[in-house]
Amino acid sequence: MQIETSKSLQPFNTFGIRATAAYYVAIEDVPALQLFLKSDYPEPDNMLVLGGGSNLLFTGDFDGLVLHMLNKGIEIISEDENGIEVRVQAGEVWDDFVTWCTERNLYGVENLVAIPGSVGAAPVQNIGAYGAEVKDVIASVDTVTIEDGDLRTLTAAACGFGYRSSIFKRELRGRAIITSVVFRLQKSGVLNTGYGDVQKMLSERGITDPRPADIAAVIRSIRSAKLPDPAITGNAGSFFKNPVIGEVEAKALRASHPGLPCWPQPDGTVKLAAGWLIEQCRLKGFRMGNAAVHDRQALVLVNAGGATGYEVMALANHIIKTVWLQFGIRLEPEVNIL
Repeated sequence: MQIETSKSLQPFNTFGIRATAAYYVAIEDVPALQLFLKSDYPEPDNMLVLGGGSNLLFTGDFDGLVLHMLNKGIEIISEDENGIEVRVQAGEVWDDFVTWCTERNLYGVENLVAIPGSVGAAPVQNIGAYGAEVKDVIASVDTVTIEDGDLRTLTAAACGFGYRSSIFKRELRGRAIITSVVFRLQKSGVLNTGYGDVQKMLSERGITDPRPADIAAVIRSIRSAKLPDPAITGNAGSFFKNPVIGEVEAKALRASHPGLPCWPQPDGTVKLAAGWLIEQCRLKGFRMGNAAVHDRQALVLVNAGGATGYEVMALANHIIKTVWLQFGIRLEPEVNIL
């Protein structure tokens, strides 16, 4: 295991922002991580645990230590007539894991296809798409404590999952590193086809009895038509969270804006579509310097070529201000801004 200095982070963030890390270590297995944490390593003020770099925006060089989780492996740890439990190492590519599941006709993650990033990052953000959230299939999360290098497993209930949130973004931020995730997947079940254009595309394809692989294929097609490929155009997917407001406020907004998409939540709040709000402000395709709002999905900010993190943030702040002035809704970034 080698500590590198002045390491370029441009290949490791999907925005393609130029930045360097003062210190960088690639972690390929858990014992190596534990050994490193218990050793006399440089202890700068900042530490960043890096996965796929798909939810990051660097606004400058990172004057600290980057631990890049590259551990791989998928292991079935239990199985019964209804489903399986599988431990997936943090460094596995999330979309590769989804494909692994759908190829085996396992139910649970098919709606989360084509989300960039690593498996270890999925619980942190409680990733979600097309009516599904990863918390619904997580059984437990394995971690290593940064302070002493000890192993600790958290049950799903202990992870404090919320909308695009978890204990790993709050109480355990900077204190624990996710090393693997245990998922509970089903061998049969009811597929979620009611979100967006999923059912419409299934009908167009003549699929009346879909399997997980069919749902994944349809959603992958929908996403590719709407979202830019990070390998071609730098981006971090959805830049903003969908705002959640009170029911009374939502009714008032809906009265003045009848087309406003709203999704009532179990706790009585209402979730709004951030992309719709941005689009109504005529910001779809809007460009500031080398950063732009994607022309097909207003929720995505893109690196139009050579953008700096400050240019992306300037655009994000302009969007936040414009939406606030028009709707009185405060958008909150979903990405981790450093």
